[in-house]
Amino acid sequence: MKIAEIMTIDVETCPPTVTIQDIAAKMREINVGSIPICEEGRIVGIVTDRDIVLRGIAEELGADAPISEIFSETLITGTEEMLVEEAASLMARHQIRRLPIVRQEQVIGIVSLGDIAVRGKAQREAETAFEKVSEPAKPRR
Repeated sequence: MKIAEIMTIDVETCPPTVTIQDIAAKMREINVGSIPICEEGRIVGIVTDRDIVLRGIAEELGADAPISEIFSETLITGTEEMLVEEAASLMARHQIRRLPIVRQEQVIGIVSLGDIAVRGKAQREAETAFEKVSEPAKPRR
């Protein structure tokens, strides 16, 4: 099964200039845990609710700070032609819960581990990906 068959296609994106407060409110409004950050139609990063807490609040940034100060620029993305099993493996390898699906650097969808577990036929791959993503980080010494 291809990822295009299970991905969410109405993906909200935000520019890097939006404030932390505005993006947090948008996440609450649409009930999501991440939003791709796009500039001139091209994906440049992604921000998660965890980024807001660990990089924003914990670092004492103001709610009016631009999201560009905290979003993740390291992008792991998939394509619509990718198999569900490949996406699950990619997510497990990089320990991510959400995978933006792109075509020529433009966001056309997003897939979560939940999507793979609920709608995909790759139950075992979803379980493996979830286990890998949920592995505790090794303590820094």
